Amino acid sequence: MKQLVAYLTTAFPDKNFTIDATLALKEAGVDKIELGIPFSDPVADGPVIEKANLIALQNGFKLNDLFEVSEKIGDKIDTYWMGYFNNFYHKGYDFMVSQAKKSNIKGFIIPDLPFEEIAPYENKHPLISFVAPTDNKKRIQKILKNAQEFIYMVAYAGITGSEKKEDLKETIANIRESSNTPLFIGFGVNEKTAKEKAQGVDGVIVGSAFIKVLLENDTYSNKINKISEIARNIKSEINS
Repeated sequence: MKQLVAYLTTAFPDKNFTIDATLALKEAGVDKIELGIPFSDPVADGPVIEKANLIALQNGFKLNDLFEVSEKIGDKIDTYWMGYFNNFYHKGYDFMVSQAKKSNIKGFIIPDLPFEEIAPYENKHPLISFVAPTDNKKRIQKILKNAQEFIYMVAYAGITGSEKKEDLKETIANIRESSNTPLFIGFGVNEKTAKEKAQGVDGVIVGSAFIKVLLENDTYSNKINKISEIARNIKSEINS
């Protein structure tokens, strides 16, 4: 069965919501959670996730919020920290690793840490490998030499949340030839696109489709119900 990975901005709108939403998404069929670490310049993210990041920071987000949420969910669903390297560097990478291990965090997703610079970090805690359609076969082989947990394939060159399309058959074939690690696709995955995007991969990563709901002026419970319904629909689509 193909897997569904859900992204949530940590502590948006607050810590308890993130915990409750995670557990609800698990019940709705989500297999893994990306806890986004709010950051002021999320360069890989589109305007939807960027807005959630900024609101969380304006509301006073601290890394301790991430740790507290992780303690509540890390033993209930496979959980990954998604954040920009500044957060890890500023706090101390070894400290972040130790905190992650306390909460059973499976790995880190750091989109602005280039493959060429991961050597000092890759053996301390699993780092998710990124592959883009612009990567040739030789580079893909290098990137995936030590791939762990899953491979994050970017569906197109750009930012999250848009619905650009690229022919990924060759990229997928090169990835499959280079690694047996599960392959998930992210960027632009929603209820409309999930079935098509899931072709040839082991799962999809969904972020903006959930965060759009959380930005709506609606009740706490309605938001959780809506994202749960989205998750059920996507899980059904990718496995039909």
